[in-house]
Amino acid sequence: MGAPHHLLVLCTLLLLGAGAQKDKGCARWCPVNSICIDANSCRCNSGFTPENITSVLESCDDINECGPPLSISCGKYADCQNTHGGYYCMCSLGYELESGGRNFSHPQNNTCKATASMMPATLGSAVPTNIPRLPVTMDPDGPQPAQDTTVCPCQSSVSKDEKPTCVCPPGFRCTPEGPKQCTDVNECLSGQSLCHSSTHCINNRGSYLCKCRRGWRPAPGSPDGPVNTVCEDVDECATGQHACHNSTVCINTQGSYKCRCLPGWKPLPGFRNGPKNTICQEVIFPGWNPPPGIPIKSLLRFYDEVQGLSRDFKPQVAEQTITKLVEAMDGLLAAPGEIQDLTPEDQYLVATWLLSNVEHTLRSLAQALPEGSFTYTSRAGTELSLVVKEEGSGNITLGQSYARVLLDWAVATGHNASYAVVGVLSSQYMTELLANTSLVLEPEKLLQLTEAHERPIRGARATLLSAINSVFVSNADTDKLASPVTFAFSHQPEEPGTELVCAFWKRDGSGGGHWATEGCRKRGSGQNSTTCQCDHLSSFAVLMAHYQVEDWKQSLITKVGLSVSLVCLLLCILTFLLVRPIQSSRTTVHLHLCICLFVGSAIFLAGVENKGGQVGLRCRLVAALLHYFFLAAFCWMSLEGVELYFLVVRVFQGQGLPKRWQYLLGYGVPLVIVGISAATNSEGYGHAAHCWLDPRRGFLWSFLGPLTFVILCNAVIFVVTVWKLTRKFSEINPDMKKLRKARVVTITAVAQLFVLGCTWGFGLFLFSPESWHNTVLAYVFTVLNCLQGTFLYVLHCLLNKKVREEYRKWAYALTGNKYSEFASSTASSSQQTRALRPSESGM
Repeated sequence: MGAPHHLLVLCTLLLLGAGAQKDKGCARWCPVNSICIDANSCRCNSGFTPENITSVLESCDDINECGPPLSISCGKYADCQNTHGGYYCMCSLGYELESGGRNFSHPQNNTCKATASMMPATLGSAVPTNIPRLPVTMDPDGPQPAQDTTVCPCQSSVSKDEKPTCVCPPGFRCTPEGPKQCTDVNECLSGQSLCHSSTHCINNRGSYLCKCRRGWRPAPGSPDGPVNTVCEDVDECATGQHACHNSTVCINTQGSYKCRCLPGWKPLPGFRNGPKNTICQEVIFPGWNPPPGIPIKSLLRFYDEVQGLSRDFKPQVAEQTITKLVEAMDGLLAAPGEIQDLTPEDQYLVATWLLSNVEHTLRSLAQALPEGSFTYTSRAGTELSLVVKEEGSGNITLGQSYARVLLDWAVATGHNASYAVVGVLSSQYMTELLANTSLVLEPEKLLQLTEAHERPIRGARATLLSAINSVFVSNADTDKLASPVTFAFSHQPEEPGTELVCAFWKRDGSGGGHWATEGCRKRGSGQNSTTCQCDHLSSFAVLMAHYQVEDWKQSLITKVGLSVSLVCLLLCILTFLLVRPIQSSRTTVHLHLCICLFVGSAIFLAGVENKGGQVGLRCRLVAALLHYFFLAAFCWMSLEGVELYFLVVRVFQGQGLPKRWQYLLGYGVPLVIVGISAATNSEGYGHAAHCWLDPRRGFLWSFLGPLTFVILCNAVIFVVTVWKLTRKFSEINPDMKKLRKARVVTITAVAQLFVLGCTWGFGLFLFSPESWHNTVLAYVFTVLNCLQGTFLYVLHCLLNKKVREEYRKWAYALTGNKYSEFASSTASSSQQTRALRPSESGM
C-alpha cells in the first residue's frame, strides 16, 4: 500500500534536511566537489585540493596524481592516467592486460604483457591525463630501435683450460641458452634506465634515449635525448601554440591546455566547455512579449523597466541584472490598488505572463554565472536560489527557506548532457495575486473523493498555504520528465477537516490559468512541511482544499420542491390577476411576492450550478439576478408584515401603504443594494461550484444582512399579530372552547410564518455541515423554503372562500352547469363558520 521504501527515505531526508541545514548554519557558497563544514568553511572531496576552503573566491581543483612529482606507481610496463577526482592505470604502448581489460586501479592488478607487435616501451611514470599517447617516431638518421640479432660473436678465453665465455659490449647481453650470441638489452623494460619522470624512455641498439613528452620541452640547460634529460611544461597559451576558438580563453595545464568559454558565454549545443574544439556563444537577455492588453500604469512601467534591463545587459553583470529583475517584479506585485483591483481573469493573465517570462529570463541569464551556487533574497522576502554545474551525474539538490528540490542530473540537462542550471524562485506577493484562483481536480482525484465520501463532489475551494515556487532548469522541455522531481514545501498550518493538495499553475488557451493536480502527488506531510512529487516542472504551491460534497437527497428535494412551487406560484399569479373580488392592497403585495419568488426560483433551478468550475459572465449574471429577486421577495415579505400590522393592530387607522411606496420599497431597495454590492466587489458574484455570492471577504452579508433585518421585523409583527388575534377571538366569542381557540390561533400563526418568510431563519443557523444536527436543520430548511410557493397557494387561494367561489364559477362555466342553484344552497352554511375561519377573511 504505501510509497516505496526509497521514496519514504527521500521524503524524510527532504523534510529534515531543511531544518538540519538551518540549525547547522551551513555555508551556501560551497563550490562544486565540496561539502559544507559550517557557516564559514567547506571541505573539498577526496582527489581535490585544497583540503579546506574559507572564501567564496576559492574552488576545489583536481589533484593530478600522475603529474610530477611522481606520487602514484602503477607498476612495471604501465602508465598512470589522471581523471576528475582520481586516476587509473593502463598498460604502456605495446603491452596489454592478460584479462583483456583496458585499465586497472592498483599495482597488484598489473598483469601487463608484451603484445605480438611490440613497440618501443615507455617508462611507467606519472603522465598528465590530458596528454594523448601517440606512437613515438624516431629520427631516420638517429639510432634505430634494437633488433634481436647478434652484434658480435662470443670471445673465447685465452687459457685452454678454461671454458669459453661470452663477453658482450655495453648495452648487450649474452643469450643464456642455445648458441651464444649477444642481444640488445631493453633498459626501458628492465627498469635500468635513468630517465626523468617528465620524459619518455626510448630503447635503441645498445642504449636508450630520454625524450620529452608531448606538451613538454627540455628545461634550460638540458638537451633533449640524453639519459639526464629533464623537461618542463610548454605553456601553449602564452606561446600561441593552442587552437582555441576566439570565443574561448586558453587555460594552460600540465602537458596540455583547455579552451573555456569567456565569462558570460556558453558552449554551443553539441559542444562542451573545456575541450580544444569548444565553440561558445554569448548569453543574451531574452526578449519579452508585450504584456496583455490591461491598461494599468504599473504593468507598463514594469515592462519598460525590463526593456531597459535588456538594453543595458552585459554577461559580466548577469548577477546584478538578475537581482534587479526580481526587485522589479516585487515592485509590480506590491503596487496597491492596481493589480489587486483587476478582475480575476485579468489577474490570471498577468500572473501567467509574468511567471513564464521571468522563468525564461532567469534560465538564460543563469548561464552567464560562474559554476557554483547563487542565492538572493529581496527586501520583500522573495527568494531566488540557483545552482550552475558544468559536469556531473546523479542527483542535484537545491534548497532555501520556502522549498527544497531534488532531481536527477539528466532531467536538468536534457540534450545538453554537460551543463545544468537549476533554479527556484519563491514569491509571497504572487500568492496574494493568485489567492482566489479555482482548483480543477483531475478525474482520478474526483473519483477517489466520490468513493471516499460516498457522494458526488461538485468542486473544491482552495486556499493557498505556501509561497508560489517557480522551478526551472536548463532543459526547457519539462512537460513530461523521464524521472519525477521531488519537492519539499514549507507552509502555514492547515485547518481541521481539510486536505493538503500539491498543485501547479496550468496555463489555459486564453492566456490565463488555474491550479491543477494532474501529474503531481503528495508523498508526506508534517511539521508545516509537505513533500510532493511531480512528472513535470512549473510553478508549484501547497493548497488547502475544501471539497463541496453534493447530497443527492437534498438536491432531489430541492429540485422537486421548487418544481411544485413554480406551478403553485404561477397559479397564484393568475389568481391574483384574474379574480376581481379579492383585489385589494394586500392582493397587490401577494402578487408581487409571488412574481419575485417565481422568477428567482426559476433562475435558481435552471442556472445555479456552475459545472465548468470557471466563473464567467453567465455565472456572474445568474448570481446577480438571484441576489436581486430574492432580496425583492424579502422586501415584499416585509410589506406583507406591514399590511398585516395595519390589518390586525391598526384596524381603524388606515389601509396600509400607497402602491407607489410599495413599488419603491419592493423593487427599489433591492436594486440599490445590488448596485452598491456590484460596484464595490463585482468579483463577489459567482463561485467555482455555484453561481451565487462568494462567501469570502464577507460578501455574503450583502444578502444575509437584509434577510436578517426582514426576518427580525416580521418576527416582531408575527408575535404581535398572534397576541392580537388571541384577544380578538376572546372578545368575539368568549364562550369558545380553549382547545378550539388554540387550534385556530395555531393554524393562523403557522400560515403567517410562511407568508412573512420567517422559515428562512433556519438558514442563519447552518454553521458546520459535518454535525448531525446541522444536517437535520439543513433538510428542514430545504423542505420548508422549496415549498414556500406551495404554502402561499394553499393559504391565499385554496383557503380563501372568494377564490374558491370564483374557481367554481370557472368550473361550471367550462362544464355548462348552473352555478346559482349550488351557490344558494351553500350560502347559509358558510355564514355560520365564517367567523371561525380567519383565513377566509383575508388574513
